Amino acid sequence: MRQETIKIDGPYNFDSVLERHAPDPLRYLDLEKRSIRVPVVVNNEPFVVDITAIGTVEEPAFILKGHTLNEPIIQRLSEIFQWNVPLQPINEHYSKTDLKPIFEKFRGTPLVLDFDLYGSLVKCIIHQQINMTFAYTLNDRFVKTFGYDVDGVWFYPKPETVADITVEQLRHLQFSGRKAEYIIGISREIVENGLDLDVLKIKSDEEIFEKLTKIRGIGKWSVENFLLFGLGRPNLFPLADIGIQNGIKKLYQLERKPTYEEMAQYNQDWEPYLSYASLYLWRSIEPSGVK
Repeated sequence: MRQETIKIDGPYNFDSVLERHAPDPLRYLDLEKRSIRVPVVVNNEPFVVDITAIGTVEEPAFILKGHTLNEPIIQRLSEIFQWNVPLQPINEHYSKTDLKPIFEKFRGTPLVLDFDLYGSLVKCIIHQQINMTFAYTLNDRFVKTFGYDVDGVWFYPKPETVADITVEQLRHLQFSGRKAEYIIGISREIVENGLDLDVLKIKSDEEIFEKLTKIRGIGKWSVENFLLFGLGRPNLFPLADIGIQNGIKKLYQLERKPTYEEMAQYNQDWEPYLSYASLYLWRSIEPSGVK
């Protein structure tokens, strides 16, 4: 077992990261020990890395442990947990806006990415138009039925596996027929038509919208969430997201949810970091004082 210690610039609130991911049954974490087990795929090889926070919000530090800990794995972890994105300039930007109280309350909360790009896209489909609890359940069933585990940690299935399953197999897990078709269709787009999700990392938001919305089942909301949590793009604000609407309603003490036009007016001062406005508005309404 190899071990590395990582130190980054603050603020960075790892406890907030763990709280946000605690409801997901596919996250292997311990809030008291401030640790999480992370499934990482690098060069098509799966690895499990244990991350434990040993620092503070202002002086963040982490111990990484794994059977293999090389530079590509550490780089991928840095990308996932956004250790390479300084949050201080973002905090300073929002200290001059209406979101200042939320950014002070949740100081140092980073935009942590999904652990797997394919899994991120599949999650966007699973989460469409259902409540969060059932979405977590469906996602858990999907991964544990068709995925694989390494050292007790589950990994998303490979697109090749899902491309060969039937709609009936997903229906058996309580997927709707349409949602099952979408997920299988996306997997076949990757396997048969050469959709390379890693290549999207170097594409613009506009190019990614154009590419993905041509695929059946992927609309604007799904692409926005993929850009946010798959690729970590900094300036996304999904107007149709109910959580963001409710966050604005709470922030401004509105009697009803805001219209898209009103949301566009509110967020004018929040660019070029709209993704962080989205994240902190979600936080502001999460249960247990998290939102």
